Amino acid sequence: MPASASLLSQGLQVVAVLQWVFSFLGLAQVCMAVLLSLLVGLAWILAVLYLVWLYRDRDSPRTGGRRSAWVRNWAVWRHFCDYFPISLVKTAELDPSCTYLFSLHPHGILVVGAFGNFCTEATGFSRLFPGLWPHLLMLPCWFHLPFFRDYIMSGGLISSDKASASYLLSRPGGGQVAVLAVGGPLEALEAKPGEPILRIRNQKGFIKLALEHGASLVPVFSFGENELFHQIPNPRGSWLRAAQEALQPLLRVALPLFYGRWGLLLPFRTPVHTVVGAPIPVQLTPWPSQAQVDSLHALYVERLMQLFEEHKARYGVPAHQHLVLT
Repeated sequence: MPASASLLSQGLQVVAVLQWVFSFLGLAQVCMAVLLSLLVGLAWILAVLYLVWLYRDRDSPRTGGRRSAWVRNWAVWRHFCDYFPISLVKTAELDPSCTYLFSLHPHGILVVGAFGNFCTEATGFSRLFPGLWPHLLMLPCWFHLPFFRDYIMSGGLISSDKASASYLLSRPGGGQVAVLAVGGPLEALEAKPGEPILRIRNQKGFIKLALEHGASLVPVFSFGENELFHQIPNPRGSWLRAAQEALQPLLRVALPLFYGRWGLLLPFRTPVHTVVGAPIPVQLTPWPSQAQVDSLHALYVERLMQLFEEHKARYGVPAHQHLVLT
């Protein structure tokens, strides 16, 4: 490839990633500002009409969302995924007549691998898993923001509350995939290079959800996710960690202090390989007992650790490094 073409390609990749980081961290505020400006301007009637429609459409994030194949196939997502690059690795066949709960690890700072693989077609999800429809679960608070909620739903994002996941997993015909970052926002505070720390020992809600709907559990691990940013040191017991953990329930989001290339919010060019493991069949159990939840949780943790150990050498993880479960 000529040098000029290579530079152009790299430039497009950087722009694609920067616009995504802005979308994640700043677009919601811009959308709010646009709505307020419309309300106080000559176009106030448009804002009022949108708010009326928003009220009527308020349940969409909890009833499967409103994905758009056109948005998922935008060229910008190919540049976005090529920047790192991001890849999706299939290890087993998934029957499209079944329903699946993809449990993703680790959360990372910005859940980059999950977005690239499950909210776009840049890494070929539909080609690798024909007949399956992925939906990435996101905190409900984001779906209360005008315009922004419509944009994120177009990629396949839906609310992460239980009613939303239950609606998806109970739809007839199979083919539905709920993708959940099991560690939640607090796991972002653990996201540091070379430290695969997962919050999972007390995370059993996803296990109960799978049992209640008979959805097969699929462990998913994104190698390289924690290497995309550096984080200001916040060891457990420090004042910074205490402040972050205290604010999380109030704000609903974690507040990791992080930086990437050149000390900016641009992530490092580190490959992210999202490995989709073999499904764990789950028997439909509408009212699971605690013993059944604990048993399936133990099996799931075993399969997750096995997935990590089987693939870590291929993706540059030192042999002495193992998952740390908290």
